[in-house]
Amino acid sequence: MAKLVDIQGYCDPRFSAVKEMFTENFESGSEVGASFAVTLGGEYVVDIWGGYSDKAETIPWERDTITNVYSTVKVMTALCALLLIDKGQLNIDSPVADYWPEFAQAGKDKIIVRWLLNHSAGLPGFDEHPTLEDMYDWERITHLLERQKPWWEPGTQSGYHMVTFGYLVGELIRRISGKSIGTFFRDEIATPLGADFHIGLAEKHDARVAELIPPPPMESPPVEPDSIIGRTLFNSPIIPAFSDRAWRAAEIPSSNGHGNARSLAKVGSLLACQGELKGMRLLSRATIDQAITEQFNGIDLVLGAPVRWGLGFGLANENLTYLNPHAFYWGGFGGSWLEVDPDAGMCFSYVMNKLEVEPGGDKRMLALRSALLSAMQQKK
Repeated sequence: MAKLVDIQGYCDPRFSAVKEMFTENFESGSEVGASFAVTLGGEYVVDIWGGYSDKAETIPWERDTITNVYSTVKVMTALCALLLIDKGQLNIDSPVADYWPEFAQAGKDKIIVRWLLNHSAGLPGFDEHPTLEDMYDWERITHLLERQKPWWEPGTQSGYHMVTFGYLVGELIRRISGKSIGTFFRDEIATPLGADFHIGLAEKHDARVAELIPPPPMESPPVEPDSIIGRTLFNSPIIPAFSDRAWRAAEIPSSNGHGNARSLAKVGSLLACQGELKGMRLLSRATIDQAITEQFNGIDLVLGAPVRWGLGFGLANENLTYLNPHAFYWGGFGGSWLEVDPDAGMCFSYVMNKLEVEPGGDKRMLALRSALLSAMQQKK
């Protein structure tokens, strides 16, 4: 029997197939609560949500419901760095130690900023084993990274800096701006754009945070604990207690941003519109073009899959079909996703609370994406 669901929000009739697929995901039992948004030219053409914000399905997912999007927050972190690059305060080919002198320890004096942003610095994990509480302590983690030796020759290969990316880039931002990355993002991006997205969530927002529902256990392929993949996965706590207040409050800009599809699309639309939104320019087109220029193309040492890296973003590749070759994206554990196509002036995002981990990508997101791209092709 189909699961009845009331889908709320706005959907331009041109994208009715997207709303139908969103509904179908609920009716099939694949969703508990979710939101999906699309912008064209900075305007919402789809902004829909539905379902429940709790596992027991007693609390409706509302317009302002937010939840943790895991690694999709890396787009926001990269964007903060791009703002400093655009202002001439951060040079991607300068040594990191020029801005963060203590970083030069353990043979890292020649590592340049570019290699942090394109995941080639050789620092995807820790030789030590930080606890979850350590991850809440910014200075503790940045001191660990100062002492950490690279796991390969920096700049020669990419290896997804799953947890460390946010601390590495975030510390650069703190050293230059004098602000934590959560504060910098709020002041420089979220507030000007009116985006309800948070890196470090204030307690006053807890009542509208959707409960995350863990994915079912699945058999993972065997990984050698001493391999680069093994050390990245096992030497740092990736997935915390899902309702922990300390986790929400911490600024972990690789893993714990909170928002919904609307707020992700709001930020993404800045990139889709070449750095200018509603008459307000925050980024130059030249900086965006630099960010989506290919840095690496090949098998990532941590992901074990082919990735084309830009500066903080995954670039269009053969794994998926794209409308245009300059599209870029990133997603988070469990299924959240943000994709930008500057040639089409389009951005779309997907956020949900029922986490799924599937080889080849989240089927719910991929179905929505397929319906959207089909509609976009018909629009042409």
